[in-house]
Amino acid sequence: MRRIALFIGVAMMASAATAETVDVHAGRLVDPAAAKVLTDQRVRIVDGKIALVAPWRDADGPASVDWSGYTVLPGLIDLHTHLADGAIDITESDPAAPLKHSEADTILKGVVAARLELRSGFTTVRDVGVYRGLTDVALRDAINAGEVEGPRMFVAGGYITVPGGGGEINALAADVPVPEAFRMGEVRTPAEARDRARFLLDHGADFIKLIATGAVLAIGGIPGALELSPEEMKAACDEAKEHGSYCIAHAHGAEGIKVAIRAGVRTIEHASYLDAEGIALAKANGVWLDMDIYNGDWINDVGVKQHWPAEYLRKNIETTDIQRRGFAAAVKAGAKMTFGTDAGVYMYGLGARQFAYMVRYGMTPMQAIQSATTEASRALRMEGQVGTVASKAYGDLIAVKGDPLTDIRVLEHVDGVIKDGKLVR
Repeated sequence: MRRIALFIGVAMMASAATAETVDVHAGRLVDPAAAKVLTDQRVRIVDGKIALVAPWRDADGPASVDWSGYTVLPGLIDLHTHLADGAIDITESDPAAPLKHSEADTILKGVVAARLELRSGFTTVRDVGVYRGLTDVALRDAINAGEVEGPRMFVAGGYITVPGGGGEINALAADVPVPEAFRMGEVRTPAEARDRARFLLDHGADFIKLIATGAVLAIGGIPGALELSPEEMKAACDEAKEHGSYCIAHAHGAEGIKVAIRAGVRTIEHASYLDAEGIALAKANGVWLDMDIYNGDWINDVGVKQHWPAEYLRKNIETTDIQRRGFAAAVKAGAKMTFGTDAGVYMYGLGARQFAYMVRYGMTPMQAIQSATTEASRALRMEGQVGTVASKAYGDLIAVKGDPLTDIRVLEHVDGVIKDGKLVR
């Protein structure tokens, strides 16, 4: 027994000696979970996880990363991105552009997008759908394997959508066939919705994305109009729950928002025509509202300059201001709000611009930060693991100059990023 105890003790000492330890000296540390700011702190990360947050003492060892002159926050979370194939749409005004790139080209563009997103301070993202099915799964897995630099990704695998709906490439002539890879989530009945949800989850998706209503950036369809039926949405949500997963819903229209909530979704994306009843229903069902209130201005500026389709620009104008009014009403009502930007509509790396809009439309700076940390982690079912400086959380930190609680726009210029205890920039 003494030999066994000695062996265990030696093994533990060896393990401790070989553990990778990073000590970050944080001049100011924002703790969103506690809604407070600590000064002169040591954040110790051991083997990629936070092991200690305590006042800085020189006697406890030198800094591996000296951010004593910076404000340090948990890595940010964006719950509405399109990294895996959205990169194609930024520089091309052709709605059929995704069909004009090979699978390899699409994924390589996603690699660039992932790197930009991480280096802008977003260490965790939810990629909420691709036109070419399962390319997001491939990108996520490459990042997890350490082969590609990028944020921690949770992916949808594709879209559950009606034929020709907002989740499909619908800019071609009626007699031009669309490859099956672009129609993995196409459904016509509740049975097909359940089947397609099962297929995507079985092939690596982390959750299911429903296209409940029409889309702004699509040819045809009306953003406020219901596309998937209530029965189709419920069938998909029921299947997701059986897999231990969940559904989210792209829903611009007021009725689509309510139908999706009643079907059992976890988050509502866009919510452009959100009304008082929808806000109350979201609160009653514990559903988060994930509203991309920044990119309407980008589309109205860059989209016009780049000659995006007139239909895109018209629908964007119709939805932008009313969406922001709905956002303000939801904040005032105390609804659960998360941070989602629709990265891929605009250039990657600019997502933090949305913080200023969230503050302008009713949030305090701390609430805006919480939307991209603690609230986003809860919606993602990763509470205590991401978006926090708590012990045992992933060692994800960012550093900025200045005080984001005084000027939220300092988050638009991130000076340092650590993911899993490794210095990215």
